[in-house]
Amino acid sequence: MKRIFLWWGERALLLLVSCIVLFPILWMFLTAFKRPRDAYSISLHFKPTLSNFVTVFSDPWNLGEMVVNSVTVAATTVLIAVPCAALAAYSFSRFRVRGRKFLFFLILSTQFIPAVVIILPFFLMFRTLGLLDTRIALIVVNLAIVTPFVIWMLKGFIDAIPTDSEEAALIDGASRFRVIRDIVLPMAAPGVLTATIFCFILTWNEFLFALILTRRNAVTLPVGLVSFRTEQGDLWNLMSAAGVMITVPIFIMALLIQKHFTRGMTAGAVK
Repeated sequence: MKRIFLWWGERALLLLVSCIVLFPILWMFLTAFKRPRDAYSISLHFKPTLSNFVTVFSDPWNLGEMVVNSVTVAATTVLIAVPCAALAAYSFSRFRVRGRKFLFFLILSTQFIPAVVIILPFFLMFRTLGLLDTRIALIVVNLAIVTPFVIWMLKGFIDAIPTDSEEAALIDGASRFRVIRDIVLPMAAPGVLTATIFCFILTWNEFLFALILTRRNAVTLPVGLVSFRTEQGDLWNLMSAAGVMITVPIFIMALLIQKHFTRGMTAGAVK
């Protein structure tokens, strides 16, 4: 009897937590299809419309430009950060050099620095270089944010890979780069995929640096949501439509690679 009670209690708790987490997302999706007069109503009976999505892509909102900026910044950051982090993680995992642990700790310590502390130096640097309100500035900042995290994540996966195959390949004359490309990375593929996902999500959702470093030309989607706060009040229907544009790519990505993502999260847990 006690076991049955615990089983139902666990299910009820999971259902409650799921409802709490999913309700705001569901309400955002519903509001995205509401007319302005229905956006403030809690009724679930309304006539859906696609006009909000048409409006946010038109003047003065121009969400299309923000989509291009977000995709460009996120994709470029991933393409640079993951290969560089993989090489760094391999070096930390395989090479026994003096100061290796301290250097690795130093890289990880950057993750504990609040973003508001380093935003001013970045702002002054990019202003001096004439890179304010550019995608290059956002890419550099995001690389500084996600690369240490990706190094830490990939090192755990590479540590779990036996060195026998690498040593055999090196004895046969293979270069170190070929060993990494043909042996280590394929064996660490779940970890690389997981790191890529996290890297993309962190860059896609980054708000603070994009808010401070951009004005008009390089505005990303998260920052674009702020523009829907006008003198007329918060345009919840348009804000929700823009929110859907931000969340849908992440949902689609999660559904397509869910199996690989779960395997990647657990593959490096046991050495």
